Amino acid sequence: MKKSDFRIISSTALVSLFTLFAGLPAAAQVSKEVLDSISTPDQVETSIGTLKFLDGAPSPETAEMVYDYLDTMRGVDAFLKGMPGASLQALIHGNHEVGALECHQVMIMDKLMDSTSLFLTGNTSTMYVIPTLNLKRDGATVVEAPPGMLGAFNDAWFRYMQDIGPAGPDKGKGGKYLVLPPDFKGEIAEGYFVVQAKTYNVWVFMRASIAKGLEAAAKNVKESLRIYPLSKKDNPPIMEFISGSFVSFNTIHANNYLFYEHLNEWIQEEHLDMLDPETRGLFASIGIEKGKPFSPDERMKNILTDAVKIANATARSIVWHPRTDETMKGVRIYPDTDSAWLMGWVDKNVFFNGKDGQTMNSDARVMFHYPYTAVTPAMAVSKAGVGSDYGIAYVDSNKRPFDGSQVYKLHLPANPPAKAFWALTMYDNQTRSQLQTSQKFPTVGSQTEGLKKNADGSYDIYFSPEPPKGFENNWLATVPGKGWFVALRMYAPLEPWIEKTWRPGEIELVK
Repeated sequence: MKKSDFRIISSTALVSLFTLFAGLPAAAQVSKEVLDSISTPDQVETSIGTLKFLDGAPSPETAEMVYDYLDTMRGVDAFLKGMPGASLQALIHGNHEVGALECHQVMIMDKLMDSTSLFLTGNTSTMYVIPTLNLKRDGATVVEAPPGMLGAFNDAWFRYMQDIGPAGPDKGKGGKYLVLPPDFKGEIAEGYFVVQAKTYNVWVFMRASIAKGLEAAAKNVKESLRIYPLSKKDNPPIMEFISGSFVSFNTIHANNYLFYEHLNEWIQEEHLDMLDPETRGLFASIGIEKGKPFSPDERMKNILTDAVKIANATARSIVWHPRTDETMKGVRIYPDTDSAWLMGWVDKNVFFNGKDGQTMNSDARVMFHYPYTAVTPAMAVSKAGVGSDYGIAYVDSNKRPFDGSQVYKLHLPANPPAKAFWALTMYDNQTRSQLQTSQKFPTVGSQTEGLKKNADGSYDIYFSPEPPKGFENNWLATVPGKGWFVALRMYAPLEPWIEKTWRPGEIELVK
């Protein structure tokens, strides 16, 4: 057949030719129903507009429209999947802001964390101690942990590495941890708890109990915590402890186009194996690839600027209004009720790998990383009389976000089941950090002086711009024009909390 003999062949004729060459009888020809299912009409109406084809071949205008949409989807996905790395990067930059640049320079909340800093859902009740490690710069690094600390190592993509404290190999007695870079080669010295990193940057998160007072907690840390490169073990640098209390600094990743620039910086800084090939491919599809410049043209900048708006709205929707299907039902503390109280972890799974341990739950990962920090299984295990557990309320009893100009009330039944103490802390919707109000520490709880009990031993807590008369000590200040949410923390929770026989009321709008 000559080229001039080629003509457009109808779908029916094409099927006849196929069956002829396949040696099939005419009765075996493909039905119209099947043909319709595998064919594309010349005009298709979609949510992104009308798509036009010439017998299955997209027009140039349709291809352009589809590519814009594809790049937008990939930009959204890159935000949702890149959030753990961007969050960890921002936390390390926060340390740098206060002057903690080297491994032996450690930020400590020696006067507790107040609302001055921007730090995702930090508490006001324990002393944070936050070293950061740069294994590319320092090589294998030693962390001599003090006794009595609770904490963990997280890598540059916010993945759990190892616990410190009772859940770690030191069993709460303190000990020497040796953190190895991803490309470490050589003999491993004895006498250390070895932690192998997949990334160069490592965030170390520790909390110290203040049961014996702030000074005693700070003294224990400053006398016992030592961090130094293994190469300098015979002459380690002198430790520097830098207070982060009452200091303004930011640890929260961007929610605009800058997110992609920061993500690119992190990928360029880090080891290639920080990410699996599939995720690297996603980022490469929008121009972020290790070893190459990130230089999107004007079209791509506009697309990513739009994508991050959609992605940010997606993350906030997952946090404020999680779906009620089986994949997200496990984020609800009381899943068989209409309660608004949520957990930080869906099904208390810090690896986000589903109930079968094999299937990634992407929404669960977003649900955690957008408002929270610090990944360790120890924070997802409720054991009576030890550790801590908490619930978060993002909406009121009518499932509406909280309005800072209104008055709300929370009823807590008698005997809140916390062996140590309980505390309610308020956060800003925008920053997911402590709400900045007239109260330096936006927390009320069992340690609050003058907290008023009802006659039956229960408590009523109010959230409003002004304190209700007679409940000034049972009040958290809100700001008109600002949204907020609240976390209820149980320190050393008891069986009634764990078994859910005691439960907080819903936060109700006072009419």
